[in-house]
Amino acid sequence: MLNKKVEELLNDQINKEFYSAYLYLDFSNYYSAKGLDGFANWYRVQAQEERDHAMMFYDYLQENEVCVTLPAIAAPDKKFDNPSQPLKAALEHEEYVTSLINNIYAAAHEAKDFRTMKFLDWFVKEQGEEEKNARDLISKMELFGGKPEGLYLLDQELAARQYAAPVVSAT
Repeated sequence: MLNKKVEELLNDQINKEFYSAYLYLDFSNYYSAKGLDGFANWYRVQAQEERDHAMMFYDYLQENEVCVTLPAIAAPDKKFDNPSQPLKAALEHEEYVTSLINNIYAAAHEAKDFRTMKFLDWFVKEQGEEEKNARDLISKMELFGGKPEGLYLLDQELAARQYAAPVVSAT
């Protein structure tokens, strides 16, 4: 049986992960409207990953006989003036998600809920990767995105990203 606080935080995380998917679909939409289909692809794939993350939390709660609640998902409300802004917003958002995962982990630790801590280990690692990817995109944009040729090549690089379902190791 899960600790009530841990249960509530995990349940809330489902909503946060689905919001992340909405946010990244919004970023994809922005880039698509600007003719940057590679950037649009990158964030569409990112949205798929976030939906997977939500479902991982959903499945974990159901496996632990917790009734999942699904409140409304907030609509993204960010507006952008240039192609760098969504990249910076993504890093800010990933840092926020990292803080949420850390809060759940801390609550699980306090409750001595080692099974949930083990489950969250994958997300802790994943958030490190997510933040690195976001920082790398910002760096590449700063280095190459100021010139049309560089932006074109970066867009082509991001167009190559393909969706891959998350692989959760048993160890």
